[in-house]
Amino acid sequence: MHEEDLNSVVVRCPHCGKTTALDIDTSAGNQDYQDECAACGDLIHVQLQVDEMNQKTRVRIDGNDEQFY
Repeated sequence: MHEEDLNSVVVRCPHCGKTTALDIDTSAGNQDYQDECAACGDLIHVQLQVDEMNQKTRVRIDGNDEQFY
């Protein structure tokens, strides 16, 4: 992991609507995981897509955690 691979993105929690910062590590490539909202504590589903060729990262969040069961 390199420092340039760490990014912070601000997202709106799908549960409480408050903005929260998520630290993402792009060195692991595409990821699909859950993170916790700092404001309400509910789980946020995070999908990270890394496009190394175009040097872009897409972060998608939702509150639907049913896909993990």
